Amino acid sequence: MSQLVTLHEFIMARQADFPFASGELSRLLSDIAVASKMVSMDVRRAGLVDHILGAEGNTNVQGEEQQKLDVVADNHFINLFKAGGEVCGIASEENDDYLPFKSQKSRDGKYVVLFDPLDGSSNIDVNVSIGTIFSVYRRKSKTGEEANLQDMLQAGHEQVAAGYVVYGSSTMLVYTTGRGVNGFTLDPLIGEFCLSHPDMKMPENGRIYAINEGNINICNPGLKKYVQTYCQQTREGASRPYSGRYIGSLVADFHRTLIKGGIYVYPSTTTDPEGKLRLLYECNPIAFIAEQAGGLATTGVERVMEIQPERLHQRIPFYVGSKTMMKQAMACLEKDGPESI
Repeated sequence: MSQLVTLHEFIMARQADFPFASGELSRLLSDIAVASKMVSMDVRRAGLVDHILGAEGNTNVQGEEQQKLDVVADNHFINLFKAGGEVCGIASEENDDYLPFKSQKSRDGKYVVLFDPLDGSSNIDVNVSIGTIFSVYRRKSKTGEEANLQDMLQAGHEQVAAGYVVYGSSTMLVYTTGRGVNGFTLDPLIGEFCLSHPDMKMPENGRIYAINEGNINICNPGLKKYVQTYCQQTREGASRPYSGRYIGSLVADFHRTLIKGGIYVYPSTTTDPEGKLRLLYECNPIAFIAEQAGGLATTGVERVMEIQPERLHQRIPFYVGSKTMMKQAMACLEKDGPESI
C-alpha cells in the first residue's frame, strides 16, 4: 500500500519552490482547503437544510439569481482569507466590486485571490456536481496599503496558483503553482485531502466534446463546421463519432476533460457576443491548469492567459482541452474568420 500524503504535507514539501513566499502561499493554500471542506459539508447537507438550499432572492452582478449556498460559500472563503492575513483583498463573482481587507494584518498580505465560490450553482437543486474555482496573484500595490483595482486586473500569466474543487461523488481539489497539476481527494474518515492524482496530464487527444449544441446555429460558423466535421461524423481511421457530454457546470465538464481528454467550448453567440464565462474567476484559473497539464486554452483567437483584463466581470469566449482537438477547432475557426459574431 502506498504511503498516504495529505495536502498539507504536499504543500509543505513544495514550499521551497517559492522562496519569495516565506510560507505565506503555503498557508493561503491551506486556508483554501479549509474553506473547501466547509463548503463540501454544506453541499452534502443541502438537501436536508432549508436555509442553504434554493434561491436567496437576490441577483448577483452577472444578473443571475443567487442561490443560498452561493452566499454561504462566498462567506466561508472571505472569512478564512480575512483571518489568515496572507490576502490583502479579494474579488468574487458574487460581489459587484472587489473587496480590500481593512486590518493592518491583511494590508500587509502579499496576495489577492479571485474566485467563483460555487460554479454551476444552478444545478444545486438537481444534485449535479458543482465546484469552486480560485486564482491567486501577488499584489501590485504597496505592502501595508489597501488593495486596489490594479491588484485584481492582472493577466492570467501572472498567476502564482490556481485551482478548483469539485463537489461530486467525492470532493476533490486540483491545483497548480506552475509546476504541474496535482489532485487531492477528501477522505471523510480523517477529514483531510489526500494525494490521489499526482502529476496530472491531459491526454493529447480525446473522444468527448462538451458544448451546448442548442446554441450551435447562433455560434461562429467555424465552430459549427468543427462539430459537424470532427465530432459528429465518422472520419477515416475512426470507428465512431465523438461522444457529446455537456453537464453545464464548468468545473465538472473541465474535470472530465482533464482526466479523459476532450474539448470544452463556451463560445460567443449572436445573443452573447462577448461570451458568457468570466475571464478572471473562471477562464484564467482553468486555463492555467489546462496548460500546466499539457492542454490548450484560447478564446478561439488568442491565448486566454495573455489577455489584459479591463473589467472585474469581463466575459470571453472559451475553448479548452486536449491539444489535438483544440488545434482542429482553431483551424476551423481560422478558416471561417475570428471568434466573433
